[in-house]
Amino acid sequence: MSPRPLSAIVLAAGEGTRMRSTRPKPLHLLCGRAMVLYVLDSLAGAQVRRAVVVVGHGAERVTKKLLDAAPNVPLAFVEQEVQRGTGDAVGVALTAFSAEELDDVDADLIVLPGDTPLLRTETITALLETHQRTDAACTLLTARLADPTGYGRVVRGRDDRVERVVEQSDASEAELAITEVNTSIYCFRASVLGPALRRITPENAQGEYYLTDVVEVLAGAGYRVSAVVADDPADTNGVNDRLQLAAAEAELRRRINEAWMRKGVTMVDPGRTYVDTTVELAADVTLFPDTILQGSCDIGAGTEIGPNTRLVDCRVGARSVVENSVGRGAEIGDDVRLGPFAVLEEGAVISDGARPGPFYTSTSE
Repeated sequence: MSPRPLSAIVLAAGEGTRMRSTRPKPLHLLCGRAMVLYVLDSLAGAQVRRAVVVVGHGAERVTKKLLDAAPNVPLAFVEQEVQRGTGDAVGVALTAFSAEELDDVDADLIVLPGDTPLLRTETITALLETHQRTDAACTLLTARLADPTGYGRVVRGRDDRVERVVEQSDASEAELAITEVNTSIYCFRASVLGPALRRITPENAQGEYYLTDVVEVLAGAGYRVSAVVADDPADTNGVNDRLQLAAAEAELRRRINEAWMRKGVTMVDPGRTYVDTTVELAADVTLFPDTILQGSCDIGAGTEIGPNTRLVDCRVGARSVVENSVGRGAEIGDDVRLGPFAVLEEGAVISDGARPGPFYTSTSE
């Protein structure tokens, strides 16, 4: 299939009150990076012309963080000053597009929440391929759950087309038995999204404009609404509180550790090894249990780290051994044997071949 013009809308305006934090929800960290950056990562390879990020709570902090991170996709920002639902947020996002872009019958818009850090590129690719193959006005990414309690159910009709999304509180007994749920990730034909949004109303318990209502509007107007089920439901998990944040981080760490082991890194106990996504490891590195590598750590070939070692923003050369020690912002050379119980503070430098010994403490040379 030939690529069609594609842009993205990332909804990152929510306050995230259940996080109980002064940090804006999209900026909570998982494996060393802000949650919303993983969402932007999922667009890699999709040939997205730009992503419009809807900001709200902590707008300046979110904007600055994303610009400093310089993701691969070009960014634009719009502010939803009053949170009136996902439908309103997408309506605000559309103000960042020209009339020509929104009238382009060949252009598509993918809409993603900013709190789905487990979303993978291949899942987005499957959504886009189904959208184009079925020539749909809207395509939903859905998931099948053993326990769909709390999620909007996806109601399909003739020819497997989606007719509507019904929230649990409004669902009939038959609809409650449906296990296919909405994930709040969509691809829309750009030319139909704006008119459909203008037809939804806030006549619901929350008094908000729901993007899910657009599905029924389009289906009722005779447009095709398709759906593709995510291969792994975990890809679509949202993060709304600290428990879900910890669960998402555990899955990300599992993926990170698996990727490094496939590249030639030994982890004696992967379940007790913590490596941020910003860390670089060379081949034949060995990580012992309870090793924590954070920030911009760079570990050289053949080096052994741990057990019980935490390094933050440290460089370690080749063939070194660092055990039962802590360091921050330090540089450790090649063929060094450090520890046990060494403490390296900001700016410390350990020269090639050094043997500092147990209980060594240094700030710099």
